Amino acid sequence: MNLFDVYPLNDIEITKAAGSNVWDANGQKYLDLYGGHAVISIGHTNPHYVTRLTDQLNKVGFYSNSVKIPLQVQLAEKLGKVSGKKDFQLFLVNSGAEANENALKLASFYNGRKKVIAFRGAFHGRTSLAVAVTDNPKIVAPVNQTENVIFLPFNNEVALEETFKAQGNEISAVIIEGIQGVGGIKEASKSFLQKIRSLCDEYNAVYIADSVQCGYGRTGLFYSHDYAGVEADVYTMAKGMGNGFPVAGISIAPKFKPWHGELGTTFGGNHLACAAALAVLEVMEKDNLMQNAEEIGNYLIEELNKFEQVKEVRGRGLMIGIELPEELAHVKKELLFKHFIFTGEAKPNVIRLLPALNLTKAHADEFLGAFAKAVKGVGHKV
Repeated sequence: MNLFDVYPLNDIEITKAAGSNVWDANGQKYLDLYGGHAVISIGHTNPHYVTRLTDQLNKVGFYSNSVKIPLQVQLAEKLGKVSGKKDFQLFLVNSGAEANENALKLASFYNGRKKVIAFRGAFHGRTSLAVAVTDNPKIVAPVNQTENVIFLPFNNEVALEETFKAQGNEISAVIIEGIQGVGGIKEASKSFLQKIRSLCDEYNAVYIADSVQCGYGRTGLFYSHDYAGVEADVYTMAKGMGNGFPVAGISIAPKFKPWHGELGTTFGGNHLACAAALAVLEVMEKDNLMQNAEEIGNYLIEELNKFEQVKEVRGRGLMIGIELPEELAHVKKELLFKHFIFTGEAKPNVIRLLPALNLTKAHADEFLGAFAKAVKGVGHKV
């Protein structure tokens, strides 16, 4: 049997990883500034994380949600404390797409409506409803297509107000990334997020903050949306939540009252997943990783803005997009194969930096030096 060939692959096999570095089968060391799509939040093979998972595996690896799992309660308490949402409720699943799928379903149960507002450039996942609110027709199969999704321009308050004025009583939810990842590291403005909050309040719609990539401390705040000073009704999270172990969740405002059977999952919230997620939060808290993400992120953004070759630097904390001109489209590959640095990309020419939240200044400087060489070192802005 062959693998189903849907991924364009770099000819690299990772055989060892530690902190912000990985090594390939030939022993070549790389700096990892992508963390496998923003997944590695506390560094590869973090000792506390490894111990937490190993100890749990030696006790019990899995049982279903038909029994009490105290680790889920511990995780909910710790997550409420670290995120600042102590009165919210936690539902655990396995992936970001599943988190968004359940958030949208929860919203529809809440107000009995069908229509969802999403935005141009959005990426919310590949499952049925999550992909329907994703702005990429190529990956929306005919069976996923629905007339219930309204796509609006990102950060356009007038279009948002007009849509609510015309269809507000039919709108179940608004779903938005605090910073669009696949869309090119584009940040929702404070006023736009505040407008979403006020319109959702006015029309009894649900504000869903997709924090799958932009959340979990990556921007210096636990949820990037919260820099607007308003709370969402539901926050979705995944990627960095388990540092590589598949775990995701939705944080749900107290106004939502659950009923037995409303949502469900086989693997969500299993013992190993909870151990991984608890380890991540414990390291984040102990090592002040949100503060580090903000400080190192600010440093990188400041230094990157000095390069005259860079068209624009976007993002906050350790979620950074570097927009390059077309003639520098080769830079991402050069960073990987010549300078041995993993980065991400967004089409057409945006380099995405999504490293572990404990990235050091020395690692940041290593990247900046390589980046200067890759863009030919023409000079810096005055």
